[in-house]
Amino acid sequence: MYLTKEEKQELFKKHGNSAKNTGSAEGQIALFTQRISHLSGHLKTNRKDYNTERSLVRLVGKRRNLLDYLMKKDILRYRAIVKELGLRK
Repeated sequence: MYLTKEEKQELFKKHGNSAKNTGSAEGQIALFTQRISHLSGHLKTNRKDYNTERSLVRLVGKRRNLLDYLMKKDILRYRAIVKELGLRK
């Protein structure tokens, strides 16, 4: 896999407030962002990998849904995670 167990725990600790808090919206968004960047790099070298392309589109949709949920729930948390991950320019 592209992330080790320790790297995932560090990611959730940084964005999800705890290494054990894997269900938080911020942690999930950060994990999806990491996976999206990994798959994007893979697709740059393997252009005809259509299964990975489909997976990437699904991941972007999942992240979009979580971001929409967070925006409705708590706009300050939404703005913080977007700024932290650099999703909007």
